[in-house]
Amino acid sequence: MKNTEVNVLAEIKRYVIITLALLMMAFGWTAFLIPNHVLGGGVSGIATLIFYATGISTGMSVFVINAILVLISLKVLGPSFGIKTVYSIIVASVFFYVLQRYITEPMLAGEMPLFVDEKFLSAIIGGGLAGISIGIAFTQGGSTGGTDIVAMMVCKYRNISQGKVILFLDVIIIGCSYFVVESDKIQTIIYGFVTMGICSYCIDLVLTGNKQSVQAFIFTSHPEKVADRIINEMHRGVTVIKGTGWYTKRDGDILMVVTHKRESQQIFRIVKEEDPKAFMTMNMVMGAYGQGFEMIRK
Repeated sequence: MKNTEVNVLAEIKRYVIITLALLMMAFGWTAFLIPNHVLGGGVSGIATLIFYATGISTGMSVFVINAILVLISLKVLGPSFGIKTVYSIIVASVFFYVLQRYITEPMLAGEMPLFVDEKFLSAIIGGGLAGISIGIAFTQGGSTGGTDIVAMMVCKYRNISQGKVILFLDVIIIGCSYFVVESDKIQTIIYGFVTMGICSYCIDLVLTGNKQSVQAFIFTSHPEKVADRIINEMHRGVTVIKGTGWYTKRDGDILMVVTHKRESQQIFRIVKEEDPKAFMTMNMVMGAYGQGFEMIRK
């Protein structure tokens, strides 16, 4: 009963963090990027283009585009999207819609020092807030959907990394601003690329290289419980190694898990909840290939 209450509270905490992160992302767009005609990538960038061209709220566009992508992905990829993804899409759409109704002027409007460009500073702040918030959402198991979904569908049929697909889509989205924005077309594209770079850098900064793979060895008194939770909750394989503690002269099971670095916190959480006295080591691996990781190439 106690473990159930702890799990519920932990899940509520993750949803609260995801919600605050999505609020930060929406604020970065509506307060700094959109009013200054600075474009970014992803579905938010597409929604911003639609807003510039038609005046339709970005929140409405974000919801509709993501809903269409999710429906298509259910047919192509199957029901692989969790409730957190759907929750993130809905909450982000609401935040965009509400904030845009109240924030109608650029947050940095007014007199600026001669050595500070208003749009450039907005691109840095807006891109930074968006990147940090997306990174935080990722660490809690959330997702903003959008071009990530498109990348997953493309990667199912083509041997290309998701990062390259997302980069290609973002370049196209930002480039389309040339046909939508009436003035300063080239400047808008340049600031869009600045925003994209800052956003990507901040995501990596928050995740601290979580795309890398790690190998964990877990020494616990409850190997069955820990192994079952890793398999059921993380869908990662667990290898059981028979070992002997030379100090205690006791035989026991050692759990070996290879996973992405971004999922390492989930392993720590599971081990701590099942056995706070467990001993655990984790180290980086040069590469992980096969099912669930990179494809083995010649």
